[in-house]
Amino acid sequence: MSDPPLTRREALRSAAALPLAAAASPSVGDDNEPQGPYQPESFWQDRMRSPDDGKRYGWFVDTRRCFGCHACEVSCKAENDVPLGHFIRQTFYKDVGRYPKVARVFLPMSCQHCEDAPCIKACPCGALHKTTGGTVAVDYDVCCGNANCVDVCPYGAIYIDPTAKQAVKCHNCYHREQADMAPACVSTCPSQALYFGDLNDPDSPITGAMNSACDDGVELVQLRTEKQTRPRMWFAGPAPAELERDLPSEGESYSGSAYDIYQWKSKPR
Repeated sequence: MSDPPLTRREALRSAAALPLAAAASPSVGDDNEPQGPYQPESFWQDRMRSPDDGKRYGWFVDTRRCFGCHACEVSCKAENDVPLGHFIRQTFYKDVGRYPKVARVFLPMSCQHCEDAPCIKACPCGALHKTTGGTVAVDYDVCCGNANCVDVCPYGAIYIDPTAKQAVKCHNCYHREQADMAPACVSTCPSQALYFGDLNDPDSPITGAMNSACDDGVELVQLRTEKQTRPRMWFAGPAPAELERDLPSEGESYSGSAYDIYQWKSKPR
């Protein structure tokens, strides 16, 4: 049996002792060249396939319940040793309406664990792959820190760790999943706005929450569907429509600047 891939925590502990791999592209023939930022299909097609485990993990975010406490961010940073100034998940907010009828909407964001994940296609070292339930994860034994994945992610959900010099993103807390525990953010959310689970299981909490929202006549939406990534995250509530254009996109990552006082008043794009 092969050894399991390093966790992010283990990778950080050993980063100082491990030389970085060369960011080399796969060897291909003239008829199978990389297309733009993406590697040849023959290089990533196996890593794009989910394990045949019968599971299909996904997320449901009920923004109607989120009140912007940022507990999900704090628990995520603590669980995954995320350094200051970097985020695996982030809650974006925006003030809407006109005085005196003003409200603030909140949008918790993280990796969408896309069915057709562009980060897997762009990774030149073969580190990004799908694991249990279709989770898009990073193999820290292989990641070379090339950052192509950051350049192609439509949701700004990946950053390069300043110490390990490797890509970091949400991995659905797979170390907790192996212990039959929910992701840290889900367990911490006081308003029960975050749901994670097996979309193939009709009795899972995420399936029940999504069905309940639909029964109430609430539309479930996804972000940037025009990118054709087929994300596995659905949202309920007004926040996605209000905030979508303000979210990070290709070549960007979540950052503390989103909370800067100068961002309090939205600027038209």
